[in-house]
Amino acid sequence: MKCGLEIHVQIDTKSKLFCNCSTNYLDAEPNTNVCPVCLGLPGAKPLPPNKKAVEVSIMVAKMLGCKIVVDKDIYFQRKHYDYPDLPSGYQRTSTPIGIDGEFMGIGIHEVHLEEDPGQYNPSFGIVDYNRSGTPLIEIVTKPDIKSPEEAREFLKQLMTLFRYLGCLRGEGTMRADVNISIEYMGVQGNRVEVKNVNSIKGVYKVLKYELIRQKNIIKRGGEVKRETRAFLESQMITKAMRSKETAEDYRYIPDPDIQPIVISEKWVKEIEEKMPETPLAKRKRFVEEYGIDEEDAKVLVSDLDMAEMFENVVKSLGVSKENVDLAVTWIRNELRRSLQYHKVDLYESGVKAEHIVELIKLIKDGVISQKIAKEIVDLLVINRGKKTPKEIVEELGLTVIKDENALVKAVEEAIKNNPKAVEDYLSGKKEALNFLMGQVMRLTRGRAEPKRVIELLKERLDK
Repeated sequence: MKCGLEIHVQIDTKSKLFCNCSTNYLDAEPNTNVCPVCLGLPGAKPLPPNKKAVEVSIMVAKMLGCKIVVDKDIYFQRKHYDYPDLPSGYQRTSTPIGIDGEFMGIGIHEVHLEEDPGQYNPSFGIVDYNRSGTPLIEIVTKPDIKSPEEAREFLKQLMTLFRYLGCLRGEGTMRADVNISIEYMGVQGNRVEVKNVNSIKGVYKVLKYELIRQKNIIKRGGEVKRETRAFLESQMITKAMRSKETAEDYRYIPDPDIQPIVISEKWVKEIEEKMPETPLAKRKRFVEEYGIDEEDAKVLVSDLDMAEMFENVVKSLGVSKENVDLAVTWIRNELRRSLQYHKVDLYESGVKAEHIVELIKLIKDGVISQKIAKEIVDLLVINRGKKTPKEIVEELGLTVIKDENALVKAVEEAIKNNPKAVEDYLSGKKEALNFLMGQVMRLTRGRAEPKRVIELLKERLDK
């Protein structure tokens, strides 16, 4: 399999690429954030390109390892095609801003800037032009992707990169055109393009489906047609739309109403100074600076909010191996587990670094057990961080049992109620001790200190 992606992501700007209309198309009434320019009315003259959109394009190209096209005219071209979402009959798209990059071992052919078309609903035959003219970055990869799984991982990491930049609208506005060809049984199939797939899961499903479809055609002695297909998300299949267009079909011409832009080395350096640390650089730094393993670092940096929380917690507690290990355990493992279970993102959970710092201090001071700490993490997520760990502990009476007599009583009750486990332990089955400890924890509602429980159990059982 050979796969190349054309990935379109909206840039988070207040105004559109060639006019001052708002880019808010999700909340506004249909066809209200429009003007003669983004409606493509005859004689309407576009403004110079949105400066922030150009700068973000340069930033993305740099983060993808591209060479920036400097000291050369970068034209906006008219790409002609007839579709109801394109009132002017053409889409404005720039010549490359960055070329010859590489990300996760996948070659980046080019990065350029273009305007988004409107939103057409073919079921009702209606168009909303509020989105028309919103700035888009297009990233064109080389056909280096060899499997659906590789494509999925590439897009996940790319979305993480966009979140680090903080100036792209992310996965919810990501659309990809998927180009795929296969060689099977010694036969090389033609390239097929599947248009406008709007999720990472969708790209994965498209590739899985197309692999099977194209293999079956070759197996039967047929020829895979060079064509453009649509992805029917409800059925998870692709359907033929039209024969594949070539660049000549679009009749590209430089837009006579837009002056070309020129990117200088000085401008690129100014943008580089504003660029955030990349996920890859942050991962490497976490391993070197905090001594955590590669896999833990990879998980932590996959979410910018989680990476920042980890650093804030470690700095608040003081950088030591013990504190780093505790931060990894309670953020990377337990908090992440709870967030995934409750289907909540960290940024909307209300859980802050100070909550985790307080939780770890309660554990270190012996106020709560590890088991209770896990329950508190869940309650923090459920309550959206409205109560602190201390408040939860006091409200529910979850402190560790310090009364030795109460612990001894629970241990003796567990031994008395589970003669089979006692017998197993005495006959050499050490795992029976864990069962008995679990019974003590149940009797104490998780408020017993496991280490002390084990000591008391061994004392009594060995007698």
